[in-house]
Amino acid sequence: MITSTAPVIDANGIWVPTYEQVLEFLQSKYRGIYGPDTYLEGDSQDGQLVAIFAKAISDANGGAVAVYNAFSPATAQGNGLSSVVKINGISRAKSSFSTVDQIIIGQAGTPINNGVTQDKAGNKWSLPASVVIPPEGTVTVTATCQTPGAIIAAPGTVTQIATPTRGWQSVTNASDASPGAPVERDPVLRQRQAVSTAIPSRTVLEGMVGAVANLPGVVRYRAFENDDGVPDVHGIPGHKTAFVVEGGDATAICQTIALKKTPGGGTYGTTTIVVPDAYRIPHAISIFRPTDVAIGCQIAMKALPGYNATTGAAVQKAVSDFINGVAIGGGAAGCVEWDACIAAAKSVAGGTTFKIESLTLIGPTGAGSPDVALLFNQAATCTPDAVQLNF
Repeated sequence: MITSTAPVIDANGIWVPTYEQVLEFLQSKYRGIYGPDTYLEGDSQDGQLVAIFAKAISDANGGAVAVYNAFSPATAQGNGLSSVVKINGISRAKSSFSTVDQIIIGQAGTPINNGVTQDKAGNKWSLPASVVIPPEGTVTVTATCQTPGAIIAAPGTVTQIATPTRGWQSVTNASDASPGAPVERDPVLRQRQAVSTAIPSRTVLEGMVGAVANLPGVVRYRAFENDDGVPDVHGIPGHKTAFVVEGGDATAICQTIALKKTPGGGTYGTTTIVVPDAYRIPHAISIFRPTDVAIGCQIAMKALPGYNATTGAAVQKAVSDFINGVAIGGGAAGCVEWDACIAAAKSVAGGTTFKIESLTLIGPTGAGSPDVALLFNQAATCTPDAVQLNF
């Protein structure tokens, strides 16, 4: 029996009694006034009145817990989380448009104002408001799709000049477009908040990662550092860092890396931007854009009581969401993990309305073993339709 219905805050956080405990407490106090034989079950008027009081107290306690939790990034939700992360100098990412790095070729000194390109599917991509082709005759810029949402563009598909300009000769994209994203979800914002604390760190690489992670439009990212004098297992040359970044403006990313990196520390990648320092000395900063790897999944299932089409669709979405959320290069495991996909599928309705008899992941080279390995600069992608359910 509790002695109070009020919330308690101690070294372990906040604690509140359950509705049943509050109801039992009020019933005991009521009987202490009107007698121990007072009938307070749910079919009596007095019992219903006491239950209303217990529910009101329990709801108020729930509100107190929500307010208490709103002060921590680990437990805050919704608008509360949006407010508390501002202490780290970040904000919740809004819905975004797809972006793609484009290689512009033309005559040196040619200005391109409000340029627009077009892909083979007819989607139009806006260049930065002002682009000037440098003496080298080529420049890499990040274009933004004019259509909101996850617009896909494979390498070599954005090749049409929609706004012809004298001196602008050609355009192409060497890497996949970074699909637009919806409003940032709470778990993703919490993860980014944890990373953001490394921005002023004493470890240079952590500071670089923290700064890149919080650039607008950046979705997924991973950094590698080779301290040795010979190439590492990924082929990264000695004494260089390699950033693999999905989303965001390539110029802004390279400028941030140039600002944070140590003098003499080189960079490695397939997209290179020349960034002048404070003394106008040019530095070539290179990054990788991830190569998308389509992952399929075949699940042999046995339907149990309560299973329906809605459950199946939820399983497909849960598995595809997990695969799309796998870190670039597969994270520490270096792969899309087979058992983690099973766990994602079984998370739907607690896995009580179906039984998974087998699950097979399918990568570019066929079935996994059972995982599907990823190279350090590859990003797994999956759609719900690519998750096949077989009964």
